[in-house]
Amino acid sequence: MDQATRRELDDLVARALAEDVGDGDRTALATVPAGSRAEALITQKAPGAIFGIEAADAVFAALDPAVEFEPLVAEGEWRDGGPVLSVRGDAGALISGERSALNLLAHLSGVATAAARYVRAVEGTGAQILDTRKTTPGMRLLEKAAVVAGGGKNHRIGLWDAYLIKENHIEMAGGIAAAVAAARAADANLSLEVECRNLDEVDEAIEAGAKRLLLDNMTPAELAEAVAHVGGRAELEASGGVTLETVAEVAASGVQFVSVGAITHSAAALDLSLTVELER
Repeated sequence: MDQATRRELDDLVARALAEDVGDGDRTALATVPAGSRAEALITQKAPGAIFGIEAADAVFAALDPAVEFEPLVAEGEWRDGGPVLSVRGDAGALISGERSALNLLAHLSGVATAAARYVRAVEGTGAQILDTRKTTPGMRLLEKAAVVAGGGKNHRIGLWDAYLIKENHIEMAGGIAAAVAAARAADANLSLEVECRNLDEVDEAIEAGAKRLLLDNMTPAELAEAVAHVGGRAELEASGGVTLETVAEVAASGVQFVSVGAITHSAAALDLSLTVELER
């Protein structure tokens, strides 16, 4: 995990525990003998790809710096189910951290699982599955790491690291050519992509020098026509309304990339559970 992602995780864990534990877990304080130690086991209960073990670790470590971890599965590994993580430490810390740890691990594993399902669906087409900026606020780097763990690829991280010229930018700049020229004049080194809704806009973007085009809300037939029309003059990305049921047909059109917002904004949490036993 790089430093930026680690900072995001540490901030997220601090906020999660402040929200859930507050100034103390009343039930645990009342019922768990002070100083007792326990072992917790997190188990995967549904098929999917695990990601977020480090996030779960961070929750427990924030409550008990001496906690001991034993990962029981590799990050990104697809399984039908089974043990995921063993944690040993202060019993009260394990019980108090349960919900925050499971929330993070289940959500990030859900993102990795969604990405893996889409990647599996386009196998053999040559197309790559990309994520988008449709992420949970404050969790972008973690969710994008989960996408990679599931076999997908990251698009841009934010508005600062690439040009993606869309219809509103084109309207404000006075056309595709003007928008591309303005972007290149501002920073010629940033990667640049132009959103196109039809073949006329495809031609305008290529003539303006764009080497990557986002084909917005086109049908598989329209995408195939665009692929033939472009003839390798630019890389092509399909985007808009792609589902797990349609992604294979979209990818078979010949585009190099398919971006799917659903792998982050609509990922279902992976079913996980945690059991705790006192050390004897």
